[in-house]
Amino acid sequence: MAVQEAGGHTDADGVHEGGCVCGDCPHGAREGHRRAVAAFLRRRDEFAAGRGLPAAVAHSASASRQWVSEELTQRAEAVAEQSRAEGAARLARLWLRTLYAVWGAVIALLLAEALTAIGAGWTGARTAALLAALAVAAALTTACFFHRARGGALAPVIGEDNRLSTSRTVAACWVLFVAYAVLLLAARLAAASDHAERDALLVGLDLARGAGVVTVLAVVCGVAVLVRRVVGLRILAQRLQKVPAHRPRAADLLTDDSGRGAFTDIQYVAISAVALIFAAVRLARRPDQLPDLPWGLGVIVLISAATYLAGKYAEGGRPVILSVVRAREPGDLDGPIRTGDDIEIRGSGFVPPGAQSADRLSRMVVRIGAVDVHVPLVPVTGGFRNPTDNALTVPVPAEVEPGAVEVQVVTAAGVTTNRCVVQVTE
Repeated sequence: MAVQEAGGHTDADGVHEGGCVCGDCPHGAREGHRRAVAAFLRRRDEFAAGRGLPAAVAHSASASRQWVSEELTQRAEAVAEQSRAEGAARLARLWLRTLYAVWGAVIALLLAEALTAIGAGWTGARTAALLAALAVAAALTTACFFHRARGGALAPVIGEDNRLSTSRTVAACWVLFVAYAVLLLAARLAAASDHAERDALLVGLDLARGAGVVTVLAVVCGVAVLVRRVVGLRILAQRLQKVPAHRPRAADLLTDDSGRGAFTDIQYVAISAVALIFAAVRLARRPDQLPDLPWGLGVIVLISAATYLAGKYAEGGRPVILSVVRAREPGDLDGPIRTGDDIEIRGSGFVPPGAQSADRLSRMVVRIGAVDVHVPLVPVTGGFRNPTDNALTVPVPAEVEPGAVEVQVVTAAGVTTNRCVVQVTE
């Protein structure tokens, strides 16, 4: 077992507590990541204030900048490793939480049925509803066990970028609801002894009664498949930049990759949730048929799905260089670009959504002719001055041959910009 810091201990059950920062338990991974982030931020702010530089590089601005960038890059990689370890630990433990949530919902349904049965009495429909819930919970429990390393029952709705997929989550909710409704009718049909009751239950499965729910189910499932296809093609065409997340979060359902609230995602989740609640109420009131979702509400869901899909087509874009100029410090003389000078590249889309962390910023490269130059990290209090989404500064190395040279930026997502030609003089 890894060595534990002072203040941490292992109890009789092997559970690590206190200040444990080892990587073989969720608490240790979380505590280790928290301390690594705090140490990195403290070191970054020290460099931003001009403290902590070794005397050998303090006399040269370019040397100190390079040394600081390399030091921050190494520390950022360590923080990223801690973050990935924490994400894996959280994901491995998530299947138990999903399991508790599933069976908690079953218990809540049982309590609700027991309370509403007071005075009205227990009916066959209540038994069928409970049996259908048990069947769905058993299926989800099996999924949780087989996918326990990938988040349990949430594994199918976690995208390739390690984020919760809004389209898949909405589709999964509708699939589970329709499956529950059909199982409810099946349980009632199996328990029905009267011929007229069986015929009434079969009529309740007619398409005319559940056309709204079936249409919505088909659309949201189609949107989930189409969104995956659209995103994949746009990534291959370098029209969309995707950076994997360290771990999925519940906020992914309502935000874009950078963590900002996304209107298309929010409206899709909100309207789908309202429609699901309405359909659940209809099923509770009429447990002898598929919920007849009104066409007005169904059309609203379809419009919401179309808006979400249109947003997926519209988001992103390829990074672009608009201009390259010689970076000039106050007091410097104007002149052409020479080897050893700094150049400022102006454009848009240099920092992909979700790539604002130091380990991702350090992966940016500027290709000057045949030479790849890593973009130096220039810290300021609370962040970085270089690189930014619309500008970055790099030195022109001595290996660049004088003459017309092409400049191109490679982002952290691996997407390349257009080429911009500059003149480098001796």
